Amino acid sequence: MPHPWQDTSLPAEDRADDLLSLMTLEEKLAQLYSVWPGSETEAGGDVAPLQHEVAEAVDLDGLLPHGLGQLTRPFGTAPVEPAEGAAALARAQAHITAANRFGIPALVHEECLTGFTAWRATVFPTPLAWGASFDPALVERAAALIGGSMRSVGVHQGLSPVLDVVRDARWGRTEESIGEDPYLVATVGTAYVRGLESAGIIATLKHFAGYSASRGARNHAPASIGPRELTEMILPPFEMALRDGGARSVMHSYNDLDGVPSAANPWLLTELLREQWGFTGTVVADYFGVSFLELAHRVADSPGRAAALALAAGVDVELPAVRCYGTPLRDAVRAGEVPERLVDRAVRRVLTQKGELGLLDPDWSPEAPDSVDFDPPAMRAVARQLAEESVVLLADDGDVLPLAPTARIAVVGPLADDPAAMLGCYTFPRHVGIEHPDLPMGVEVPTLLAALRAELPDARISHAEGCAPPGPAPTAPAGPGSAGAAALTAESRLAQAARMAADAEVCVAVLGDRSGLFGRGTSGEGCDAADLELPGEQGALLDTLLATGTPVVLVLLTGRPYALGRWSGLLAGAVQAFFPGEEGGPAVAGVLGGRVSPSGRLPVSVPYAPGGQPWTYLQPPLGHLSGASTVDPTPLFPFGHGLTYTSFAWERPEADAAEVATDGETTVRLTVRNTGDRAGTEVVQLYLHDPVARTARPVARLVGYARVPLGPGESAEVHFTFHADMAAYPVDRDGSRIVEPGALELRLASSSADADVRHTVPLTLTGPERRVDHRRRLVCEARVK
Repeated sequence: MPHPWQDTSLPAEDRADDLLSLMTLEEKLAQLYSVWPGSETEAGGDVAPLQHEVAEAVDLDGLLPHGLGQLTRPFGTAPVEPAEGAAALARAQAHITAANRFGIPALVHEECLTGFTAWRATVFPTPLAWGASFDPALVERAAALIGGSMRSVGVHQGLSPVLDVVRDARWGRTEESIGEDPYLVATVGTAYVRGLESAGIIATLKHFAGYSASRGARNHAPASIGPRELTEMILPPFEMALRDGGARSVMHSYNDLDGVPSAANPWLLTELLREQWGFTGTVVADYFGVSFLELAHRVADSPGRAAALALAAGVDVELPAVRCYGTPLRDAVRAGEVPERLVDRAVRRVLTQKGELGLLDPDWSPEAPDSVDFDPPAMRAVARQLAEESVVLLADDGDVLPLAPTARIAVVGPLADDPAAMLGCYTFPRHVGIEHPDLPMGVEVPTLLAALRAELPDARISHAEGCAPPGPAPTAPAGPGSAGAAALTAESRLAQAARMAADAEVCVAVLGDRSGLFGRGTSGEGCDAADLELPGEQGALLDTLLATGTPVVLVLLTGRPYALGRWSGLLAGAVQAFFPGEEGGPAVAGVLGGRVSPSGRLPVSVPYAPGGQPWTYLQPPLGHLSGASTVDPTPLFPFGHGLTYTSFAWERPEADAAEVATDGETTVRLTVRNTGDRAGTEVVQLYLHDPVARTARPVARLVGYARVPLGPGESAEVHFTFHADMAAYPVDRDGSRIVEPGALELRLASSSADADVRHTVPLTLTGPERRVDHRRRLVCEARVK
């Protein structure tokens, strides 16, 4: 007679309870940790903070008889052929199930921030590019493909998306974030979650919470943030992704909030997340986050005490390897220092999730597919579309872009012929492959130079590097012409580039970042910036190119915005792409050549000056320019900005009602017409302005948006359904929100800047003040007809 936990007709929770009742303490604890084969022996730099200082060799044969909760990154730790990796994972799971008396497999997790972080897998644009697309539906399609690829080879959980709202672009992990606006981050991030979950992959929201608000934009630094800012700027993406996206896992952040590390914060991980929001999934540790309670935060004096704090706060699973939740936690439980009910609480959640995944089913067996293709044409096609939609045309004087098909073009810059310029730090080639210099990239990544030559076959294109690449010297060949260029001195490089630009009709300057981890790049995890000056010698190179008198089009391939005020008004054009992935070269070349109509919009403001004045557009009046300070924080290009190759007319909007109850809604309708001679996409943005409130409010904040693709002469009607809940804001230190009666203004705009407001719609909320919680309306529905 099978046990109830093996009965697939029963709810997963009931099966978990039955199985839990049969387990020893050691078997319970085994479900709360992971092992990371190869992490302690893999040569090269860390791919997790302090990896080689914290990682310890484990006696796998000694652990497995008790079972195993998770298996860490079997595809993402070292290069492995996809089919061989799938077969090796199936063998590992067979070994794990055979070793424990219940035959329970491990739950397998991988990174998937820019696609499946595995060798030979499609490299999608980085999340900052998702934000620039303003296209949640396309992001959801990409995530579904990524999730399907992972699921096909036995992976169950993806450690994505990053829902940290950018508060200071000097932070190295800006590239991993979706943008500086919580509504944009929430809607795009939730779409990614829906895509992953639709493929059967557990989406893991990170980093909960406040990680991006660190002091000085430093990684692993404390977060100077008040309760209202936390409630309004940091938490909404997590609320939406859990409630509307169905995410089943959350990863705690490394930072502390007012002195309390997130991994040891019961208010954050239990009271807010579970008791208020109703989350029932698993909370997993960011890598070594439990150990960091002892080793970094110093709120614990031993691994056992660190385990006790994390478990009590609500961390269910220690990742990426066992250090605290094994023997130290067992000893603490047996000594009476940790109640076993806390262990049971976490194990119940883990087993419930395994039951939902089918991992407790009696007929489950590890299987490897006969053939594996991590980079099929369908995935490349979506990666190409997402890259194309994310390219932002920052500036255009109207004389040079699109490039003439037969022009003499000097393509200058250290990133012009470097495939790494397309890739963020969580792509396999930059995350792991960089430590294997002889390893092929695994996927085709055309450089911008190669893509331009393919895009404009009749153009006469020359190329010079101009200056050294940004950041540390590359460990792999940068491109076909890099060996000769590397032999040039800095002066001769610059002189060669100047001569080439002077002889051309137009110069395309390709500058930006090279991603990496922990100092191995100019952007990425652990690669924070002291200021927002273009890295290395690139600013001087751009000055030299402009001095030739040849029109210069600047192309930025970066993981963050950089200050461009020094060249304001001097460029013939400027194009921004945020690590656009393996299809990024053709996408940018398509925009430069005119085949692709630019439709990206800035998910982060581009500053005028590089100095220490971190700023996002979500500022109350005192955060904007005033006569009280000599520092002007106004960005050169605001959030939401982006030009096109055509023109659009926005007709005067209409609203269903000028007065709405504090629990009511109204629909605003706007007709947009393409008045140019090219097809194009307008991005209509809806902002809310609250003239008077109990607390100092942002002058405007995004509450809706819509992409509107139109051919020449075509028009479409955009409908925004605005609910009064969208006007809610926190008034108390506990995060309580109110919707209060009074005057509001809806602003239909092409960016967050006042100058780009096309129309305003006055609106009055009437009736009693309302208190709202996480069940409030979170989305302003947008429809294009």
